[in-house]
Amino acid sequence: MSTAARSTPRFDRGHTDDLMSFLAAGPSPYHAVAAAAERLEKAGFRQVAETDAWDGSQGGKYVLRGGAIIAWFVPEGTSPHTPFRIVGAHTDSPNLRVKPLPDAGNEGWRQVAVEIYGGTLLNTWLDRDLGLAGRLTLRDGSHRLVNIDRPLLRVPQLAVHLDRQVNEGMKLDKQRHMQPIWGLGEVHEGDLIAYVAEEAGLDPEDVVGWDLMPHPVEAPAYLGRDEELVAGPRMDNLLSVHACVAALAAVATGDEKLSYIPVLAAFDHEENGSQSDTGADGPLLGNVLERSVFARGGSPEDKARALAGSICLSSDTGHAVHPNYAERHDPTHHPRANGGPILKVNVNQRYATDGAGRAVFAAACEKAGVPWQTFVSNNSMPCGTTIGPITAARHGIQTVDIGVAILSMHSARELCGAEDPYLLANALTAFLEG
Repeated sequence: MSTAARSTPRFDRGHTDDLMSFLAAGPSPYHAVAAAAERLEKAGFRQVAETDAWDGSQGGKYVLRGGAIIAWFVPEGTSPHTPFRIVGAHTDSPNLRVKPLPDAGNEGWRQVAVEIYGGTLLNTWLDRDLGLAGRLTLRDGSHRLVNIDRPLLRVPQLAVHLDRQVNEGMKLDKQRHMQPIWGLGEVHEGDLIAYVAEEAGLDPEDVVGWDLMPHPVEAPAYLGRDEELVAGPRMDNLLSVHACVAALAAVATGDEKLSYIPVLAAFDHEENGSQSDTGADGPLLGNVLERSVFARGGSPEDKARALAGSICLSSDTGHAVHPNYAERHDPTHHPRANGGPILKVNVNQRYATDGAGRAVFAAACEKAGVPWQTFVSNNSMPCGTTIGPITAARHGIQTVDIGVAILSMHSARELCGAEDPYLLANALTAFLEG
């Protein structure tokens, strides 16, 4: 761990306050990128359409596609072969997703048919008040965001009287046990979508597609005697998205002379492999970087030069040492809440970090004056992965995997230190400044 401090941090507890607002505003990836775009617009960024011709003018620009956002800032005097400094994250979280034929029910209960998205901790979705959010697709091809942010759904657990062995080990069947209820009565096809459309102020007949997901309606909150912790939904990985947005906005509006082009890349579908047109394994980031080079009069040679000099910090949450299961962690690597961002290492390239990447991260933390920690998995446990190795392999960009240590990862409600979000944002800002 390093604690060297040579500059004043940009962000403080107010950043964590804003994180909680961001978590509440992002019940789906589509809402999360809309909230990110709103913050970037306030920093002077403007949206560009992928179907339009781009110019190479100075300033901040961003592209929205589904649940993904790519944003970049072109400093004054930038050459076509100027390298990129990229902060990466993902917008999706493990949850429940509404099926194409959602109206279901049994024994007089009206239910919603859902699929399980990603590696969610199923039991954490039981007996919670759930809202419903996502996007509706209309006949003309346009989309409308919808967020019913009040108790609408609930996945009820079986009473202990009917399962006396539940506390000895509960096994949930994803098909039979995870279908939420939303009322009583007969099941009628089209009821759910008609209800959601009306909530969005739309004619149900105009809705031809939907990407909807339940979400816990309990608000994020400070926790602990001294409020040194934060509990909330979707920290994996909106905590990182929020920090990346804040860092990009800070360098775009700051006085620092930039020798790199700072970039934010927030992808969808990380939790199920990143293979989509909005995932890290898709073409979106590569297309944006290439078009940025060409818009500034560059050639394929300029693009190759720019990518060869580029670096990416891939930020995703990692595991804080768990006080009740410390033996599940590596004996010599115990990241702690409020200990600063973590460097994630795996020699089998489940994380992309190497020794050179460690030096890049250490330099950013030193410049920002924030502490940092190292995470590595217990050798007897399989290691997770994230967008870092995909970004490195797909684009040939040096990539370093980092993040914030949390508890209850993939739960419907996760936990982190209240200081770590702004410590991460400060480190990302220092990195983007170069």
